[in-house]
Amino acid sequence: MSRHGARIGGFVLALALAGCTATGPDLAARHPPVPTDLPPMKTFASHRVTPPGRSNAAIARDFLDLAFRMESGRPLPYMTRFEEPITLRVAGPVPPAAAPDLAALLARLRREAGIDIRRVAADAGAKVTIEFLPRAKLQRLVPQAACFVVPRISSWNEYRRGRRSGEVDWTTLARRERVAIFIPGDVSPQEVRDCLHEELAQAIGPLNDLYRLPDSVFNDDNFHTVLTGFDMLILRAYYAPELGNGTTRQEAERVLPGLLARLNPRGGRIGVSGPLPPTPRAWIDAIETALGPRTSSSRRVTAARTAIEIARNQGWRDTRLAFSLFAFGRLSLNRNASEASLAAFLEAGKIYAANPVTRVQSAHVAMHIAAFALSGDRPQRAIALIDGHLADARSGENAALLASMLLMKAEALDMLGRDAEAGVTRRDALGWARYGLGSEDEIRARIAEIAWLNPARSD
Repeated sequence: MSRHGARIGGFVLALALAGCTATGPDLAARHPPVPTDLPPMKTFASHRVTPPGRSNAAIARDFLDLAFRMESGRPLPYMTRFEEPITLRVAGPVPPAAAPDLAALLARLRREAGIDIRRVAADAGAKVTIEFLPRAKLQRLVPQAACFVVPRISSWNEYRRGRRSGEVDWTTLARRERVAIFIPGDVSPQEVRDCLHEELAQAIGPLNDLYRLPDSVFNDDNFHTVLTGFDMLILRAYYAPELGNGTTRQEAERVLPGLLARLNPRGGRIGVSGPLPPTPRAWIDAIETALGPRTSSSRRVTAARTAIEIARNQGWRDTRLAFSLFAFGRLSLNRNASEASLAAFLEAGKIYAANPVTRVQSAHVAMHIAAFALSGDRPQRAIALIDGHLADARSGENAALLASMLLMKAEALDMLGRDAEAGVTRRDALGWARYGLGSEDEIRARIAEIAWLNPARSD
């Protein structure tokens, strides 16, 4: 069975403060209660298109590695894609927020990638089927996946019957005719949206992910959760008339310079940098062990250390070293290694801050460093860190991150005695939390985690 496109459980980059939080029945009494009148859910009304910031030569290398290799490392002999127009139908109980998010995504694919794709009725025949089902049902068969896409089928029942057969092997395709995307419907609206973006992009486009990409959904670090300008350019090139079903890597390599010059003229004016060294399988295995499911805490930390060691031995100073450090920083919170955790976050932050296209990554790091500032009774430092990255969380359309940052800011304002500002900020956070975190239980848990960072509440 192809696990291509699966969002591995534990890769979702949410707040990881378990090592700083308390447990027990008295915790609820020590943090501000969730208001009974939660504000309306906030969503991102529009998307700001940001063109890729790399040269066309670099983008061509990325295209070739994305289009002609599987995530497992298996090579693909030639490209496969759908013949346009692409029809799409939705099955199962559709979450309320999913319909507008899907409509916005399809509109972006038409506008930015130039792909003729449209939704049809649920009972119509379609090339792409998106089926919603309970998370528990999905993970009984594929426990390591948050959502995934499979070729040659159109329903969950078909997948159950054929999941161990060669029918669902992407490498045996000559062209794409039917695919099914399976998404849990009982998760937060943001997680549903993230699955829509990642899985639909790979259902119709390249089948690989690359950890070296700093500005792409085609990267299993999951910092970017909505399709970026780079992703839309890759998809536009993937469906260009110069390429098609049966195109080999060598043929694509000959075509891409002229194709990208036509689609992305600004990329020809950006200086050409040398290719980043390849990512060894040992580093990928270490990262997947560190952040994958069903792994002990001690083994996770050891795997994260291994990823850092491999990155340093490779001489990397790019996002792969930063992500190794970020993973170690998160995992070390659970092992009373706060100094090592903070040092890892600070080093990761320096790497991300040096690259203008890794602002979303910088925001994630800043949130964790702000948590240390709160627990160290430095509320003004926490506010400064958060204010410096709120725009990055918004531009990345990450409501879970935005809500967590605003809740931290509200707690810092409480510590400074600025109660009115704290109330306004907390209410703003709750609107984003309804989209990014989903259930009231999740929102309460997040408030409790952050409130416990306040030394006055933990006494």
